[in-house]
Amino acid sequence: MAPINAYKELEKCFGQLQALKEASSMLHWDAATIMPKSVASAATRSEQISALDGICHEILNSNKISDLLNEAQNQSTLNNWQTANLREMKHMWTHSSAVTSDLVVALSKACMKCEIKWRSTRPVSDYDGVKPLLSEVLKLVKESAIAKSEVLNCTPYEALMDEYTPGLRQEIVDPIFSDIEGFLPDFLSAVLEKQAMDKKPSVPEGPFPLDQQQDLGQLLMETLGFDFDQGRLDVSLHPFSSGTPDDLRITTRYNEHDFMPGLMGILHETGHALYEKNLPKEWRRQPVGEARGMDIHESQSLLIEMQACRSKEFLSYAIPLMKEKFNKEGPEWEIDNLYQIYTTVKPGLIRVDADEVTYPAHVILRYNIEYALVTDKMTLNDLPTAWDEWMSNLLGLKPSNHENGCMQDIHWFDGAWGYFPSYSMGAITAAQFFNTAIQSDPNILPSISQGNFDPLYLWLTENIYKFGSLYETPELIQRATSKPLDPSIFKNHLTQRYLA
Repeated sequence: MAPINAYKELEKCFGQLQALKEASSMLHWDAATIMPKSVASAATRSEQISALDGICHEILNSNKISDLLNEAQNQSTLNNWQTANLREMKHMWTHSSAVTSDLVVALSKACMKCEIKWRSTRPVSDYDGVKPLLSEVLKLVKESAIAKSEVLNCTPYEALMDEYTPGLRQEIVDPIFSDIEGFLPDFLSAVLEKQAMDKKPSVPEGPFPLDQQQDLGQLLMETLGFDFDQGRLDVSLHPFSSGTPDDLRITTRYNEHDFMPGLMGILHETGHALYEKNLPKEWRRQPVGEARGMDIHESQSLLIEMQACRSKEFLSYAIPLMKEKFNKEGPEWEIDNLYQIYTTVKPGLIRVDADEVTYPAHVILRYNIEYALVTDKMTLNDLPTAWDEWMSNLLGLKPSNHENGCMQDIHWFDGAWGYFPSYSMGAITAAQFFNTAIQSDPNILPSISQGNFDPLYLWLTENIYKFGSLYETPELIQRATSKPLDPSIFKNHLTQRYLA
């Protein structure tokens, strides 16, 4: 077979693989939103998803794919997109070929069973009830990580990070996290001291009916560019974004007494969805056309949520809509008052509700704990106590139950070990992207005040969206901002927003 034909055959195979993964994604969405909650339903869904995962693994690890990859490597006439696509194919194959089909299916089943059990045990803080299933997930995750680390020439924990952010290693993460961890205590103290001296804001009083919150969320999603002919908004226990670029599924959760957490969840997940929607159409269902790792994915959600939509400019547009939807008036709805609430820093127990300043502490906690669990420096029996100690040391808080402690996130229970570093790496990247964007086009923020995100999306399209995975992450950041990832930009952003 001629090399160019080998490459074209690879495109066909990987297109089929992506279609199967999309089907699996829809089954996950269904399980988290509208699937019946019976044990039988959960067992059936576990079999369905594990079967799809097994089929994908068998296809990717066939002799055919291995042979095609070897042949295509010798093709000298591939263009830069095809070359990058081949690189990403090889990365997927390397991860997949390191583990057996039996392990893939077993891990898939274990994750699905554990996730569904978590949905019923979290609200009642029953850690002991889910721990046996979590133990099986962790055992299989470690087995997979060890196998992958041997072919990737890295540590088992780095192999897990590499699944979500290709090329991410602890030599990159640790100095950045140490920098942020060293910066946070004094900065947090200064912010809290400043807030204590400021006049207290007037908090809008609820209740805020859930249907009205949903209406407001959908209206702002449309403002941001979300197309409800190609997507939907639902409720789940843990907010997430899923689906395909042509069928986007996002979820949030609501609090009748405080509309902001639900709205912020919507804006965050919309950032994810818009990134997926605007990836290069000509490379859809090819690895090079997919998102450039979860650190860049999180940068897009946090850029929308934290950078753009916590600005005074966005509030000036959104407040009239809020007042109309909730039928509210009064001084508490003035822009300066709501902005003060929007930017209030208050150490809390829940990561997804955390402000910009304390959010990195939540990620650092999880990063250290999951590293300790994966490397056998800690057991799951130790997890609740370790969680409470880390939370106390970092934020001076102690959870009163496991629901708001070690059971609050879905990630460990559904097998996403190594994902958490992406959040803070994404936040740092988001600050750098947004800073460059508003310097490049001074019209971005004034346009947002009019509900017009087009100038921002133009910059994102030209610098992030249209490249998919053409460039590896460091090069993408360098090209977009003319410098490597720089945590000082994130720290400067926090300083200007919270201490100016």
